[in-house]
Parts: sequence; structure tokens; C-alpha cells
Amino acid sequence: MEKPSFFKDRILPVGTILLVLLVVWYVAAVFLNAPFERDTAARAGTEITFSEILPKTMFQQRPVLPAPHQVVAEIWDTTFNKPITSKRSLVYHAWITLSATLLGFGLGALLGILLAVGIVHNRAMDRSLMPWVIASQTIPILAIAPMIIVVLNAIGISGLLPKALISTYLSFFPIVVGMVKGLRSPEQIQLDLMHTYYASPAQTFWKLRWPASMPYLFTSLKVAIAISLVGAIVGELPTGAVSGLGARLLAGSYYGQTVQIWSALFMAAALAAVLVVIVGLAQTAVLKRMGVKP
Repeated sequence: MEKPSFFKDRILPVGTILLVLLVVWYVAAVFLNAPFERDTAARAGTEITFSEILPKTMFQQRPVLPAPHQVVAEIWDTTFNKPITSKRSLVYHAWITLSATLLGFGLGALLGILLAVGIVHNRAMDRSLMPWVIASQTIPILAIAPMIIVVLNAIGISGLLPKALISTYLSFFPIVVGMVKGLRSPEQIQLDLMHTYYASPAQTFWKLRWPASMPYLFTSLKVAIAISLVGAIVGELPTGAVSGLGARLLAGSYYGQTVQIWSALFMAAALAAVLVVIVGLAQTAVLKRMGVKP
């Protein structure tokens, strides 16, 4: 049997996909930005060849699609060349969004676990509440976010909490679904064994159901923390916020700064990836502590 290779099995496939995406991105940037150069040359009454258009499409100030190196340069400039307290720093805006993300994720995790425990142990909650939990996610967040912001502002609540509540609204759902599945994952024979030990419902929960639900919980947490970040960004859009990644996207759309928009999007993607990795490391540590072999 051939020994698994980290480079061949992981680095090479991912690198190949990234390289293909990079090539497609550059080609798309040339074709989407070329009409502007042709129009500029036509207004000037000159003719321009493709060899002259090509380099210009790579360095437009307001391109339709910025080239990858333009996005990288913008991220580098706004991350490392600006003080983190500056409102032009992506680190500053990422922290504003991250604070709402973590608060909303914490509230969503707590709410989701409590609802899952209630649904598993109470048949009335299972039949009445679970359908409403599922139905709640059919409402587009772009429609409900402005209502949440306006209602909370009307009663004097503004700032971090409204954005966090939007993150909570998005993040609690996968945790509820995952934990309900996890808490119900023990087989009937295992439940019967606990019954023969004359275990109380609390003992059955903490010694059987809760440990069995850990893999489901951490899988749900990975999904929840990523969409919690999306909720925080969406929550910044209807408020006209001046700080946060959502505000950065909004300002870029106002002034046609597509490079700024793409740099904020990549920062949000990187932030979500880091958060998911942190949850994954916590999962590894917890399961190792429980004696699960990797």
C-alpha cells in the first residue's frame, strides 16, 4: 500500500486549483477592463492595439475587475503600512467586525445548545419549536437586518449589540440542528444500558448524550462562526456604519473603489478561515481529551 504523501495529496491539488483560478482571474480582468481603455482611446481619437491595452488593464485606478496583484497590494498597504488605529487600516475594520462576530457567535451557541437540549427532552418543544427554527431561516437576512437595526435603534439600543443579534440569528440554527442530531445519536442499546444502571436523566445526559454530541457540536460551530461573520458584515450595511468590513464594502461601492471592495472581501474570507481553524483546533483538543484517536 502506497504511503500517503502530504505534498501529493494536499499541497498539489490545492495549488493546482489556485493556479487555475489565478489564470482565469487575470484573463477575466483583461477582458472586463479592456472596454474602458478602448473608450478612452476612442475619445482621444487614437487607435490602440491589444498589446497596448494589456498592461493598462492591470493597473487601472477603478477597474471593473481588479487584477490579483492590485488586491494583494491594497491588502498589504492597508494592513501593514497603516497604523492599526487608523480608519484606513483593514486590521482596524476587521477588529470591529470580529467583535460583533464573536459576541453574536457566543449568544448563538448558547441559544442553540439550550434549544437543542429542550427539543430533545421535551416532545412538545420538538413538535412545536423545531419547525419554527427551520422556518426562521427562510427569511432572507438582507430583509430582516434593517428591521432589527431600526427597531433596536428606536428603543435606544445601538452599536455592537444590534450587529451581534443578527449574527446570533444566523449562527444559532446550525448549532440547534447539529446538537439535536448529536444528542440523539446514542443508540437505543446504549440508552437501555444507562436505564439498567438506574441512571437519572441528568446522568444519561452528561455521561452519554453530551459526549456523543461533541463531534456534531464542533462541526456545527465551524459553520456557525463563519456565517456569524457574514451576519456581522450584513448588520453594518443598513446602519451606514463608518467602521467594520461591511462599512468598508459600503464605502467602496459608493465611490466605485473596486480594489477596496475586493481587499475587504479577501480580509473577511481570511478572517473566517482563521476562526474556523481555531474551532478545529479546539475540536482536536477536546476530542483528544475525551480519548478519541485522531
